[in-house]
Amino acid sequence: MTTERTAEKSIAPVNMNRKDTVFETKGKLADLLLNAVNETVKQIFKEAGAEVIFNFIEKQCHLKLEEIVEKPEVFSAGLERLTVSATSVIEKMILENLYSKLNLRFAEKDGYDFSDYIKELKEK
Repeated sequence: MTTERTAEKSIAPVNMNRKDTVFETKGKLADLLLNAVNETVKQIFKEAGAEVIFNFIEKQCHLKLEEIVEKPEVFSAGLERLTVSATSVIEKMILENLYSKLNLRFAEKDGYDFSDYIKELKEK
């Protein structure tokens, strides 16, 4: 599959069955994270706004969307540069969406930032 510049085209469809509560590969986490990011950003900023954000992250932060699972701190920093005070709200919405896709309950933890939650999920 060739990677396109828009987030929607770069995200592979994910088959979510109830038996998929534990991810078997890092690739599955990456797919779920990309879907959660894509859905949440589009929900907040609509299609045109999401495209601007994804282009900014890719061009200004040198981060392709499929690399977010490996470099969540770069994504978070780019999102903060672009949205300033809204970053924590957007990240929380992304995490709630992702945890929901994994049939997990999201609970905020003191001292955790976006990348800490992603790293924790990768270790499971």
